[in-house]
Amino acid sequence: MTTFSETNVTHPAPHRTHTVLNQSVPRADVNEFTLDTVLAEGVRRHDADWATGELTDIGALVGSATFQHDAELANTIIPELKTFDRWGNRIDEVEYHPSYHRIISAAVAHGAHTSVWADPKPGANVARAAAFMMFAQIEPGHSCPISMTNAVIPSLDLQPDVAAIWKPRALSRSYTPELDAPRKASAIFGMSMTEKQGGSDVRANTTVATPAGRGGPGADYLLTGHKWFCSAPMSDAFLVLAQAEGAGGDGLSCFLLPRILPDGTRNVFRIQRLKNKLGNKSNASSEIELDGTVGVMVGEPGRGVRTIIEMVARTRLDCVLGSTAGMRQSVAEAVWHARHRSAFGKVLADQPAMTSVLADLALESEAATVTALRLARAHDEDASEQERSFRRLATAVAKYWICKRGPHHAYEALECLGGNGYTEDFPLARRYREQPVMAVWEGSGNVIALDVLRAMTREPDSVAAFDAEVNLARGSNAVLDEHLDRVRRQLGELAGLAPAAAQLRARTVVESMALALQASLLTRFSPAAVADAFVDARLGPDRTHEYGTLSPSADLGSILSRA
Repeated sequence: MTTFSETNVTHPAPHRTHTVLNQSVPRADVNEFTLDTVLAEGVRRHDADWATGELTDIGALVGSATFQHDAELANTIIPELKTFDRWGNRIDEVEYHPSYHRIISAAVAHGAHTSVWADPKPGANVARAAAFMMFAQIEPGHSCPISMTNAVIPSLDLQPDVAAIWKPRALSRSYTPELDAPRKASAIFGMSMTEKQGGSDVRANTTVATPAGRGGPGADYLLTGHKWFCSAPMSDAFLVLAQAEGAGGDGLSCFLLPRILPDGTRNVFRIQRLKNKLGNKSNASSEIELDGTVGVMVGEPGRGVRTIIEMVARTRLDCVLGSTAGMRQSVAEAVWHARHRSAFGKVLADQPAMTSVLADLALESEAATVTALRLARAHDEDASEQERSFRRLATAVAKYWICKRGPHHAYEALECLGGNGYTEDFPLARRYREQPVMAVWEGSGNVIALDVLRAMTREPDSVAAFDAEVNLARGSNAVLDEHLDRVRRQLGELAGLAPAAAQLRARTVVESMALALQASLLTRFSPAAVADAFVDARLGPDRTHEYGTLSPSADLGSILSRA
């Protein structure tokens, strides 16, 4: 009998099967600003070149391996609700991993929240948009309270006595996570409007506000009710809607609700549970119970929607920025992978089928970025009346379309990584779960489409301003000109329809408007290779919403060189 020791078998070195070959190198320690040609061009174009130094610093920070690791930790070691302390005292706190606090602290330090209000000037919203997008590109969950803190300022300004107390805290570039830290000088804001019986129909809210004294604007009320969604419940204060009753005026009104009262005690703010969301894991979203909770009326009684809509308008812009940031991450990761991995004897990025997909993804990302920065510029303090009319309609149009394009864009980019993309070890699986929230937050598709209809009816100047903007590109491309004619025709037909019939057409018209805006901006601001490919793919006779179907005549190399 032959024993094992008597054979002449040669055993391979045990490490040989673990040699890593043909895998992409980590995409880490890169500068997310200087590498983003489209973003850097937009910053210069829209009068924010003065911010290049700080944006470059942010790009290096968020592109670092350390920041990327914090983003991973914040989304895997997710927030945990602590209803009681160990002695049985009700505390209603959410515990986050320290990585989350490091991320939001950095965003606040760089002014991604309220820099536009602290130093308003031409290009301020563009610089802030670029900063916000870079932070959200790597870790999107924290951008919810960052966005709401930015957006709360115009609503606070409607109540100067309240703004005098809270606005300086919101403008602070320091971040302190503890609610009742001694001498806390900063504040992060949240918002809670929807209730379980109403959702987007906030006028159906049943939360009641009873005056604690005289009532009216700037007065204290006691709020009782249940809020179905409250994002970032560890924020220092919230804007909420409630039905005011009694002295001071009735009707749905807006209230500022602090977590800590002026005497240092905790306001009644019972966190019932944290939402188990599809994505957005690092950002705690909750249901809350208000029971004699102190709130200060902001704005006129019965005008709560009008007051808080100032906040909604800004957060809708940030939905566009957030989806755009996700597209940039998706493209950057997909192109990086394809340039560092080979198949069938060639680098993936050089395989024609893959090149077409990557270029198409890059087109979508560039169109979103150019649109987002143009909208940001229209929100600056020096905006003319026409600019204000343009942004009223264009923000809703862009919010509808760009946020809807986000999930499918993320999926297609994920597929470029193959099996790696489908694992949670790579960021695109997280991005795929993240993108739908931008389409839901601050109004899902139907809500936004109906808002566009309202703007057309109530603010006809917004239609004229939008038309003037998109037609600045007329004469540059025959296919685009045909589409611009089609949009004018659609808008004219829509104006003559009964409300029910107009609703049935709303999505079709909003999509046409969005594509007209993107194609016009690309034609005016991007290289011809980009603009022509976009117009042909999105507006031409063979147009399709599937990626990777660009015309054989498209200059794929030039498009990808910008990604």
